[in-house]
Amino acid sequence: MRTVTRNFILGVGVVVLLLLALGALPSYLKSGDPYYLTAAPENGSVSVENGTAVNGSNLSAARYPYTTAALDNAAANGTGRSDPYWRGPVGLKGAFTHSPFDELDALRQQVPAAADGETVIVRHDGTFYRLAVTQRP
Repeated sequence: MRTVTRNFILGVGVVVLLLLALGALPSYLKSGDPYYLTAAPENGSVSVENGTAVNGSNLSAARYPYTTAALDNAAANGTGRSDPYWRGPVGLKGAFTHSPFDELDALRQQVPAAADGETVIVRHDGTFYRLAVTQRP
């Protein structure tokens, strides 16, 4: 094998390994206080109807892991909190990982009328919940 070809293959291999590491590494970065997606039962302070809420019963756990965990915990034991999410240093992690912020943005785009400031109203098993990202457990 010629030296040029060998160096080219090694260079491509190094680039591929760096890209793989960049995709896996951010999930392990943790800094600062964690963020949680919380689901609190809507107490009726806002007029909520079925057409102005996201249908949380049909959300996929693969696409919305933080939302489904918060809704399931709210229904099961009343805590209504997802697993923690750390933003990571220097904002690098946000470009490579899925976050509760991404999920809220996606829910706002699905049903714009469900957005209420920084929160989203979701209907899950007949109960209305207000989803928000918080730093307190």
